[in-house]
Amino acid sequence: MSEVLKRLGEIRLVPVVVLEDAKNAEPLAEVLIAGGLPCAEVTFRTAAAAESIKHISKFKEICLGAGTVLSVDQVKLALDSGATFIVSPGFNPKVVKYCVENKIPITPGICTPTEIEMGLDYGLNIFKFFPAEAYGGLKTLKAISAPYSMIKFIPTGGIDAKNIRDYLSLKQVFACGGSWMVSKEMISNGKFNEMTALVKEAVNLVKGL
Repeated sequence: MSEVLKRLGEIRLVPVVVLEDAKNAEPLAEVLIAGGLPCAEVTFRTAAAAESIKHISKFKEICLGAGTVLSVDQVKLALDSGATFIVSPGFNPKVVKYCVENKIPITPGICTPTEIEMGLDYGLNIFKFFPAEAYGGLKTLKAISAPYSMIKFIPTGGIDAKNIRDYLSLKQVFACGGSWMVSKEMISNGKFNEMTALVKEAVNLVKGL
């Protein structure tokens, strides 16, 4: 396991961030640091993603990844911008192959045993379970993880303050991805003080789990 992924496992919570304007990237980074959550997965759902990653990469204490990565070209752009790990919503063999061959930490999205076994063929042992709640949540995750004791999961999608502790209590859950404390709306409206308080609350929720 890479040092980057080990750090995610120590932090236990990965803020999934959508930035529509790169000017909000550095204030967001300051929020995450002040809140005690030095980690971010900046999603390639907007045109501002790469520039936002560049800004956040100035904060060396932040474990910085790129999410919603759909192609090898996006992997390259993310890394050039300063990302240190890659997250994809599904299992794209071309993206996974490129990352594995170039020793780039990647957690591809899965929701079936077939996809897990595809990942095992590439030597992977940490996967994003997505979309977690829509695919049956903990009940489904317990069922599909049972035959794969060597695998860890990062459930993402529908994770919030109400259910994160339930997910993290499952031994095969490595960390959880969530956006409730850094929502796109709060970022766009500049509600950084409010976000700092929510980040601190989130960090307290996962302590000791």
